[in-house]
Amino acid sequence: MLVLTRRIGERILIGDDVEVTILDVKGDSIRIGIDAPRSTRIQRAEIVEAVRDENARAAGVGDEAEQALRAALASRTESAT
Repeated sequence: MLVLTRRIGERILIGDDVEVTILDVKGDSIRIGIDAPRSTRIQRAEIVEAVRDENARAAGVGDEAEQALRAALASRTESAT
């Protein structure tokens, strides 16, 4: 990990097409601006982790829930005929 010290208004260049600018510092919070091509995905790590954890939890649904869903779909198909 590269650790840098920057002041408000100073920039960091990443590659040829990503620019990070320090916008504001208040207490222990720092506002940054990121200028990058639209094709570059920029995501907050905590959001990505929360989505990954929720997906893992949802994928771990037990057999009981699957059987209930199958029964509900089967009864819906039977009542439609």
